[in-house]
Amino acid sequence: MMWIEHLFPWLPGLVPIALALGAVLSTRLPRPRAWRTARLATLGSILVSALLLLLSATQWLPGVNGIWQTSPLALILLLLANFIAFVVVRYSATYLYGEPRQRRFVALLQAAFAAVSVAVLSDHLVLFMLAWTSISLAMHQLLMFYPARPRAALAAHKKFLFARAAELCALMAFVLLYLHHDTARISEITAAYGAPASELGAVEQWAACLLALAALIKCAQLPLHGWLIQVVEAPTPVSAALHGGVINLGGYLLLLFSPLLLLSTPAQALILGVAGIGSVLAALIMMTRVSIKVRLAWSTSAQMGLMLVEIALGLVELALLHLVAHSCYKAYAFLGSGEAVQQDLLRRQAPGVSPTLKQWLSSALLSSLLVMAGVVLAGRFTDAKVLAINSPWVLLTLAVTVLLAERRSTRTGGTLPGFLGLAGLVVLAYTGLKLVFASFLSPVDHLASPWADLWVSALFGLLFAGYWLQRHGLHYRGSQTLNRYCYAGFYLDEWVTRNTLKLWPHKSSGRTKPKTLQSAWRGRTS
Repeated sequence: MMWIEHLFPWLPGLVPIALALGAVLSTRLPRPRAWRTARLATLGSILVSALLLLLSATQWLPGVNGIWQTSPLALILLLLANFIAFVVVRYSATYLYGEPRQRRFVALLQAAFAAVSVAVLSDHLVLFMLAWTSISLAMHQLLMFYPARPRAALAAHKKFLFARAAELCALMAFVLLYLHHDTARISEITAAYGAPASELGAVEQWAACLLALAALIKCAQLPLHGWLIQVVEAPTPVSAALHGGVINLGGYLLLLFSPLLLLSTPAQALILGVAGIGSVLAALIMMTRVSIKVRLAWSTSAQMGLMLVEIALGLVELALLHLVAHSCYKAYAFLGSGEAVQQDLLRRQAPGVSPTLKQWLSSALLSSLLVMAGVVLAGRFTDAKVLAINSPWVLLTLAVTVLLAERRSTRTGGTLPGFLGLAGLVVLAYTGLKLVFASFLSPVDHLASPWADLWVSALFGLLFAGYWLQRHGLHYRGSQTLNRYCYAGFYLDEWVTRNTLKLWPHKSSGRTKPKTLQSAWRGRTS
């Protein structure tokens, strides 16, 4: 069995190698064979990723293999990323049928996920930085698949600039960490912050803040969010790959360096302030959108902000669960956006009944009892320190309250016992999955500040109030004013775009006729 152990350092490298070979071959093969090659490459990467996770779970695979980091966190995200790649490739083969430059598309898609695999597995700062930059460059080419669309070109231009800013922040943080620890191994750097009594110096504080800033920019947090909303002009598979996989790398960066982040109060305050407020605003803005893909894009910005807040609170297992669930849901939602249009129209046509005050209060009482039962259940299987953070339970209580109170306004309707059972399943699933993902990660000996917990709880209360005003209080003048500002996105993107174009102008190709453009591209590629 010794020969098998010698293969372990090479196994992780098979995933990016398979995807890179698939990308190279796809540019040289006929279109049908290029798609088959891509499906085989992504399927092979899934199988290898699943094998690595199984070996890690059975403790056959060490946490570090040469330049690769094979911790459960890295392997879960590796399997997730390659699953998204496989699904997107299968969907794209049908979606792009008849389009020119299909081979270039499938090659770039595999190259992007090959770089994602390297970034997720990398245990070296330089390799991580190179992979992170390569992902952005490959995605830029995919976003410019229709280069003559002015909105797509402008969005790609802004993303290109903001991505370079995020990479510059991460690079400066990596340089500071390398100079302080005299090593470029990520596992050795993060291991130095395992002791809860560690105190950070000025260099480490700066590095933590720069990492937080890089994650905020990468996750398209307000006000640098406009490009994420406007890239829906790109093909739907690109949106699915971006929202389901690539944009999560900002969250992975903070999860990877969470031992350092959780010791830095300024970095946590930066995330809780920017991502917390941005998440609430993005969620409220999302409710005013009509286009399904635009609503999903605003949802991504809100969900990424919430995930970053969870990491800053020390809820790394909840953030990992959030990341996995969001990736699968958002990829499915974008790829099924055609059916979602019809479902949304049916929902909007259904008669709505605003709950009375008595229904809101009774629903709040029932949801509080259900969540308290979940807290008691979780207390039997996990550390009490985790339960001391109240804000996640506040959010869960408010969500279940809305579910119970609005049961008569949905298109299908239902009885109170049925909705109580559904709410109970939601609480049970949240508690159970949170405990399951906690078993994959090392225990976090960090207790969020009561002020941070109170701040996040207040933001959730503000989100609930804004939701109620937009759904049930639009007859109030103040609610109409709020709705108008939400519809305008609080004019944040206009301000950022104007100032960005002053610093780095972008030449617009003007308005084009899609049919003429398609004919021109067919003529070039025939």
